Amino acid sequence: MTIAITCGEPAGIGPELCAMVATKALPAAVVAIGDRQLLARRAENLGLTLTLTDAAQGTPDTHCPGILPVINLPFPQPDCVAEPQTANAATLLQGLDVAVDGCRSGRFDAMVTAPLQKSVINDAGFSFSGHTEYIAERCGDATPVMLLASDRMRVALATTHMPLRAVADAITQTLLTEVMDILWHDLHTKFDLKSPHVVVCGLNPHAGEGGHLGHEDSDIIVPAIKAQRAQGRNIQGPFPADTLFNHAGKNADAILAMYHDQGLPVIKYSGFGDIVNVTLGLPIVRTSVDHGSALDIAGKGQADDSSLIAAINMASTLRSGS
Repeated sequence: MTIAITCGEPAGIGPELCAMVATKALPAAVVAIGDRQLLARRAENLGLTLTLTDAAQGTPDTHCPGILPVINLPFPQPDCVAEPQTANAATLLQGLDVAVDGCRSGRFDAMVTAPLQKSVINDAGFSFSGHTEYIAERCGDATPVMLLASDRMRVALATTHMPLRAVADAITQTLLTEVMDILWHDLHTKFDLKSPHVVVCGLNPHAGEGGHLGHEDSDIIVPAIKAQRAQGRNIQGPFPADTLFNHAGKNADAILAMYHDQGLPVIKYSGFGDIVNVTLGLPIVRTSVDHGSALDIAGKGQADDSSLIAAINMASTLRSGS
């Protein structure tokens, strides 16, 4: 099995994380997609013994600690620790394209992404709301569903990167039906769960309080869940989000939250650093770390590679395709 790792924002901790994990035992062969010289400098700064090879010359079937095959994509301005440069944006996106296309062609079995700095890509003139949406578009306008997973819980999102004031309008029965279909399908196929149990958060406090705190729960979420249950799927809710994680969701295979900051603070608080971001709804396997580019500690030897290792480990266990 071969996993492609995109090294992420050169001003952040992504390149050093890639160098760090390459020196450790991994469950699959890995190929880094990034600036070879930058990786070498970050490894040297960390005091790591790391040999970088040309991935064009082939990739071993298994990972050898201390040896990292690289698809070299040099950055125009690689020496930019803690100071992202818009000149590097196009190369960053090129790296994502190489990884996605490699997965779709069968060269790679999965891709793992180190963190990007979204703002600098937008400042460079590219419309970029995040890895999730970009990769889905590269896969042919697939509908992506963001899932964060750990050994304690899985939390999926009905909506992802949008202003909070836009969330209520975005929650429609059509959207929820599509998201629930993808979530149930991928829990069954990618995670090999024979009969997934999913619980759903309400949108409003107290799941609408019988309409006194909003009608979206009763008018939109409830019918969407009933339609899923009519298909024999074990999907329950909506439950008030403030109690769901300690009660109805405690033994569920996944929790579906309505928006980004409804579900993610809970799972990140439960174990930040060993949580993996998985994109469902794709014809490929893609996982990522649960943190950002951490410009404040880049190049200081303070980065923790546990989330990247967790992302690689999970990618090696997931199934691609339908």
